[in-house]
Amino acid sequence: MKPTDVRDPSYYHKVVDCQWACPAHTNVPEYIRLIAQGRYTDAYMVNRESNVFPGVLGRTCDRPCEPACRRERVDGTPVAICRLKRVASDLRDEIDDRLPIIPIKKNGKRIACIGAGPASLTVANDLMPLGYQVDIFEKHEKPGGLMRTNIPAFRLPESVLQEEIDYILQMGVGIHYNSPVTSLRSLLTEGYDAIFVGSGAPRGKNLELPGRYEVDRIHIGIDWLESIAFGHIDTIGERVLIIGVGNTAMDCCRSSRRMGGKEIKVMARRPRGFFKASPWELDDAEEEGVEIIVNHAPKRFVVEDGRLAGMEFERLEWDESARESRTIDTVVIPCDDVILAIGQENAFPWIERDLGLEVGKWDMPVVDETTMQSTLPNVFFGGDAAWGPKNIIWAVAHAHEAAISIHSYCEGQPVADRLPPGMNLLSQKMGLTEWSYHNDYNPSSRQKMQHVDLTRRFQELNVEVELGFTAEQTAREVQRCLNCDIETDFTANLCIECDACIDVCPVQCLTITQNEDEPMLRSHLSAPAINLDQALFVSDLLPQTGRIMAKDEDVCVHCGLCAERCPTAAWDMKKFDLLLPYAGRPACNSS
Repeated sequence: MKPTDVRDPSYYHKVVDCQWACPAHTNVPEYIRLIAQGRYTDAYMVNRESNVFPGVLGRTCDRPCEPACRRERVDGTPVAICRLKRVASDLRDEIDDRLPIIPIKKNGKRIACIGAGPASLTVANDLMPLGYQVDIFEKHEKPGGLMRTNIPAFRLPESVLQEEIDYILQMGVGIHYNSPVTSLRSLLTEGYDAIFVGSGAPRGKNLELPGRYEVDRIHIGIDWLESIAFGHIDTIGERVLIIGVGNTAMDCCRSSRRMGGKEIKVMARRPRGFFKASPWELDDAEEEGVEIIVNHAPKRFVVEDGRLAGMEFERLEWDESARESRTIDTVVIPCDDVILAIGQENAFPWIERDLGLEVGKWDMPVVDETTMQSTLPNVFFGGDAAWGPKNIIWAVAHAHEAAISIHSYCEGQPVADRLPPGMNLLSQKMGLTEWSYHNDYNPSSRQKMQHVDLTRRFQELNVEVELGFTAEQTAREVQRCLNCDIETDFTANLCIECDACIDVCPVQCLTITQNEDEPMLRSHLSAPAINLDQALFVSDLLPQTGRIMAKDEDVCVHCGLCAERCPTAAWDMKKFDLLLPYAGRPACNSS
């Protein structure tokens, strides 16, 4: 194998598994260390640089970072990254003096954003400091998009949401409420230099079954949640069926419980292992008395004397992969209301088909996955409007890329030319065997979030269920982080091949051996490197024997024992800082 190029930011970036897995590449280890030091405002700002909505995402994120967490490989449970994000948000000071200064003199360019959801707000956040005039057109009377309409207040308090939105709107964004865009053609004639479509996936999927349109007690999930958010409804029947097992279904069943539902059942076609809902969402729903029934496929709505009486289901038996099933029998389950939460889809009736904007599969606009640009050069997409329903953090990540493209387009630069990422790599050595970070392994188990008592949850619709970590829980949880951004850095010409590092390594990730092709080399390491998705480090030739130092990055726990034991300082521990480019800003150290 060729020697590893550690000057390429992507190499160490991929080693920091949590940051690599985050769509916005938030610097997770750094903000956790800042929390450990009590520097909550600094931790919040590290978050805000990339994800824009730390308080919101600290409560609602899908947490793609956590399954990737190296700690899970050690004791089976990842660091509570998302909940620590909330700690930084809850305990920070005011940040007004840390927000970008908005130039009084504008650059003469005007941008229109369709929808005031997370994607459009992030575009505004990135472009306003560059002197753009950004106008957002929102169909509702309040901003936030799905953050407001689809996430119940008992999970995301309105005060948290509004505060983080206001940080952006107070930059001078032109926000137009009750202003749905009904024609892209018309908007194109209003002189905007670029248009960003962040309208989300606003249409809930229907279930065309017998009886569907005979009663008014069958609801589309996202529309029903929206009606709650804007105070249009406040009750539901005592017996409620939720069709679907995604996160929206969990919000619907828990909301039903608060709206007066007594017998609430979530109906799933497949076994539990194939649900789309996050495990913690399922746990919270069941804690609140929701029953989850598996292997039931909807067949028809049972209507008697003009009233919804129940729903008929086929009971299924699945194979092990849940791909093929057979019907055992049918059952009727009584209900007063049915809420359909079987997915969302995009709807673009306001985009005329003769504008030069190409539409492809499923009536979705064709969008470049890197630039977020459509085939109409001055129109860009992001969030759920680009490729269908995902999480808020994906909308933010899309929007950062779209903002870079919009700025390049308005500057007359090729949109496909992307600013490269950069990095800093700084030694953490403070003495012969001391480091500027805490590198002792902490055996603490993952902390359990405290919740409001069940009785109190249902007395008030909007009481927040999760209470956040206590100071003691925070102190324990931050020490569980393995500091994966503190990298082992090897200088081959200093190595005397004494094997001290290999002897002291607790996970057998180091090997001095002859260089070979990668498959053979992986099999000849001290412990076979079986995770092909994670790189091997291969050094230059060692001066004594011409062999190489190989390291399996997958199992390393960044303990630093190799650097402590090395008698020649061939090993060092260096902090890797990924530097991301944003609109109008090359990769630079923003902290």
